[in-house]
Amino acid sequence: MKISDIIKQQERTLSLEVFPPKTTERYESVQKSVMEIAALKPDFMSVTYGAGGGTSMFTAKLAKEVKDVYGVTAMAHLSCISSSKEMVKEQLNSIKALGLSNILALRGDIPEGFSTDELDYHYANELVKEIKQFDDFCVGGACYPEGHPESGSLTEDIEHLKYKIEAGCEFLTTQMFFDNSLFYKYLEMIGNAGITIPIIAGIMPITNENQVERTLKLSGAFLPKQFIHLLESYSGNAGDFYKAGLDYAVKQVRDLYEHGVKNVHIYTMNKLEVARAIQQAVE
Repeated sequence: MKISDIIKQQERTLSLEVFPPKTTERYESVQKSVMEIAALKPDFMSVTYGAGGGTSMFTAKLAKEVKDVYGVTAMAHLSCISSSKEMVKEQLNSIKALGLSNILALRGDIPEGFSTDELDYHYANELVKEIKQFDDFCVGGACYPEGHPESGSLTEDIEHLKYKIEAGCEFLTTQMFFDNSLFYKYLEMIGNAGITIPIIAGIMPITNENQVERTLKLSGAFLPKQFIHLLESYSGNAGDFYKAGLDYAVKQVRDLYEHGVKNVHIYTMNKLEVARAIQQAVE
């Protein structure tokens, strides 16, 4: 089933993101975690694409298993910045052969030492266009409530989103954020810019201190005072930190639904207990 249809048909959705293993040796253990999460029967699931395409061989395979074993609509991520057109075509052929209908089209991070002059792709909208020309996939994209780090301004970044939509992007999933008020302002700006496709709110539960530095470095997200207080209050106490971080994420999701946000996506980090707790708390 296409995710665009799920979003249209349901009053609200809660979807879950998982990631594939980095090596063949870890496939079975990661597969077990992913399938346990799939057993929760979320509205749909997405499977990420490793940096530089390093885990791409497992992305579509896991998505197919999620779909076939549990009947959960699955979406394979696909990034293009480090890929040639031939590589992307191979991936699209594989995704189609596996019976998958949904792709999240991403530019990806520019590999260190790469010259952009040598690349076949420079922006995600180029990949979106190519996917839509290849077959009738449902294609989603990414958006940034606080602005893409490479954009000059949030307004400029929102204008660039229109290129993805013109290329065929049918919905957008946000980068993680920790302040809902910033997201509501972003939705207003999106609407004022004439963008009407669904925006899925991406939420990252921070349940252990080891996540903090890496997550914030990757996202650059603004931290509201209450979240900083959480980090400081429970530092050094793993059990309480876990409970407080999970509670913060649950409150974010509930607040989003209460404010009329229909679609929420949880970055699970392959943690079954986190995915289950949030799902149960917001049903």
